[in-house]
Amino acid sequence: MAQDAIKEQVYTIPLRAVKAAPRWKRANRAMTLIKKYLIKHMKSELSQIKIDRTVNEKVWERGSEKPPSSIRIRAAKFEDGEVQAELA
Repeated sequence: MAQDAIKEQVYTIPLRAVKAAPRWKRANRAMTLIKKYLIKHMKSELSQIKIDRTVNEKVWERGSEKPPSSIRIRAAKFEDGEVQAELA
């Protein structure tokens, strides 16, 4: 991903909790869960998280009502605290 990353990790993020949301909000909820997971595990803030377009496309692939039940993400944290996430 990047040469100057201080921490790089591949995560399998469970998205089963999106089933609790109404059908038409599930993909939005999945993106929120991905951000919360990265905030917790990369010890960062919401403003420092940058999610690649490929992750968004994968979540929305089957529409807003049927996001995947889990997703693999490669996340890298840089010295300035910014976290970049892409599809693994």
